[in-house]
Amino acid sequence: MSGPFTRDRAGRLTDAVRREVYAAGQAARAAGKGPGRERDLVKQSLKAAAAGLLAWSVAGLWMDDPMALMAPWVAVVLVQATVYSSVRQAGQQFAAICAGTLLASGAQAVSDDTTVALALSLPPLMLLANWPRLGAQGIYAATTAIFTLTSGAVTEAAVGHRLGQAALGAVVGVAVNALVFPPIHLRDVRENLAGLARETGEVLHTVADGLREGDWDEQTTADWTSATVRLRRRLDALGAARSWSRESLRLTYGPLRALHRVPSASTVPPEDEDRRWSRVVGNVTALVRTLAVTVDERRTPVPPEGAVLRLYARLLELIGDACQVQAGRLRGEEEHVRAEQPARPALEELHERLQEGLREHARHGAGPAAVLGTLLLQAEDIWAETVPADDGTGSATGAVPGAVRQ
Repeated sequence: MSGPFTRDRAGRLTDAVRREVYAAGQAARAAGKGPGRERDLVKQSLKAAAAGLLAWSVAGLWMDDPMALMAPWVAVVLVQATVYSSVRQAGQQFAAICAGTLLASGAQAVSDDTTVALALSLPPLMLLANWPRLGAQGIYAATTAIFTLTSGAVTEAAVGHRLGQAALGAVVGVAVNALVFPPIHLRDVRENLAGLARETGEVLHTVADGLREGDWDEQTTADWTSATVRLRRRLDALGAARSWSRESLRLTYGPLRALHRVPSASTVPPEDEDRRWSRVVGNVTALVRTLAVTVDERRTPVPPEGAVLRLYARLLELIGDACQVQAGRLRGEEEHVRAEQPARPALEELHERLQEGLREHARHGAGPAAVLGTLLLQAEDIWAETVPADDGTGSATGAVPGAVRQ
């Protein structure tokens, strides 16, 4: 049994390596093709390497400092994804290094034994590492203490050199990050918004296809529900990208952004767009939840049937098309937007026919009418957020005429 098992495990390992190599190749091609996350990663990696070399050149070659190791170490670590995070973490790391160096030196002076000094200094420094004020940099207090005590140089001069080199490395790291291609993360907001609009359209198309074919059950609605969960995750990613974008503009020098042709904040879609798509995702989630209830054998509501259900599927399909157009607009595909925008009269005609179907359902019982009315209200809410009004502006601010709530 060990032979086949070993071959199977080797095959899985080979497949995993092949996938990683393929992913690395795709990332390299994307970095060479044009601006994007991959190219940003290459820039930041090269900047960190350059910061380390510069700090070593200043500390080790020019100043000939015996503790020059600290400068490139700190410089490399502090080339962070934003200038603001570099500055913040520089302060946190320097405070941690100071604490570790001073406490370890004091413990060594008291005990005159490396093991005892480690036993005295590591417990409080590990507690300090969990102090929220120091963030992820707190662990450097303990690692610096270990380095200080095991290097064999615990003197006042060595302590001064170590702290001075840490300060030099922090200055070099922050300066390189701020002055050389300052990292500005504005692209992610637009990409996440466009992705959210596109995926919302895909979910509406999937639901429309299921309703049109009439072959949907609890498993189908469970799949639709899973799709709305993915929309929520995308919405969370949009929120993180917005926060990242806002932070990347802090402490960045305007002329340097212009010199490196970094996009300005005005190129980022406004935060109203985030709120609008949050409402859309909420309404799509509610719509899918309503459909899930109608196929639950333990619940009494029943879905509408026949022609009215096909009309509703067509309405969702057109609204999904509008979401796809919004995704194209966010990606800058203006020609696609003008060519593919759903005809508003077609939507309004479908809406009128669905209202007639609602009145017909109401004459045959409250249950199906209540479900259809709820579904129609939810579709109207999505429509109002995604289908532009005919005002020539292209903004998705259209109201639904003759809405059920009226």
